Amino acid sequence: MKNFAIQLVWFTTLYVFIFAGLCQFNIPLTVLISLLIFGHLLILFMVYTVLKDKYTTTKTFKDWYEDHPMDTLDE
Repeated sequence: MKNFAIQLVWFTTLYVFIFAGLCQFNIPLTVLISLLIFGHLLILFMVYTVLKDKYTTTKTFKDWYEDHPMDTLDE
């Protein structure tokens, strides 16, 4: 993966799923709360990183969708 923002989104998603799984086990509440706070900070950092990312593209709305070309919309 070339983009740091995409890697961060994948890491944050994995972290949330692991945290949800850990909640099912007998883990001390203080550990879970600290992981929860870290997760909130991670999500805020992820949103900030995605919004401030310098990703650009040459596509415009005239290009429509790559998987569904505009000339086949009537079918």
